[in-house]
Amino acid sequence: MDFGFVLPNHVGVEDPYDVISVGVHAEAAGFDSLWVNHHVINSGYVRERLGTRPYHDALILLTWLASKTHHARLGTSVLVLPYLHPMVLARELATLDQLAQGRLVVGIGVGSLPDENEAMGVPYRGRGRYADEFLEVLRKLWTEEEATFDGAHFAFEDVISSPKPVQRPHPPILVGGNKRAALRRVARLGDGWHPLMLSPDGVRDRMTYLRDEATAAGRPDVARRVSVRVDMSQVHPGSIAEYADAGVGELVVGLGTADVDAIRAEIDRFAVAMLAAR
Repeated sequence: MDFGFVLPNHVGVEDPYDVISVGVHAEAAGFDSLWVNHHVINSGYVRERLGTRPYHDALILLTWLASKTHHARLGTSVLVLPYLHPMVLARELATLDQLAQGRLVVGIGVGSLPDENEAMGVPYRGRGRYADEFLEVLRKLWTEEEATFDGAHFAFEDVISSPKPVQRPHPPILVGGNKRAALRRVARLGDGWHPLMLSPDGVRDRMTYLRDEATAAGRPDVARRVSVRVDMSQVHPGSIAEYADAGVGELVVGLGTADVDAIRAEIDRFAVAMLAAR
């Protein structure tokens, strides 16, 4: 079992250098991957949690973290695609993958905050179809010298996107979400699954459907990469074994506090109790 840690860029830590320091600390403690959260404005439950306190930008933090770390994979948990544009994101992520020397993992989702969509002028309904096209465009821009696409949301001809990512054919795309629509997106367009806050039984209940969909899509391997994000309090030796038995290869843990000293202490505790037992 691999273990990832979620940086506290989404809980109102005032100093972004403190957020980065947590990632450096987690890598030194033995975590295999480091993850950041993504939203654009403080809306909905984010606003209720933070008010006007900061929610630091995902990709800028991850880029800075790439320069301060050495071996941990760097992931997004998750980029909300309806707030982004694939041509811009393709170049940003390819550049980041180069700076990180091939350590990038791209977790994506479709979002769940209608107020945020409304504030940004992005339709909430139909966001799944937008995300599906977005992923098709990303793959083309990363893998083709001159890309052409004709869809409902994006249409272009002979577009060159450069640089390309270090990882070939591209960084792994892990699709977030717990519902069947998300599982179908994993099967058709992802390289793995990144569900949020599922118990081992919750994972197991969905794995049959995911495997069937992936097999039907001719991509059975995508069902073998499962990275589940959970609260650190849910992880203990028994639950690790249960997650592994359900088909999970990585647990990504986080804490809902802005107390950076407390986070470092919990990282150290977790390292002694869990990481050393691998």
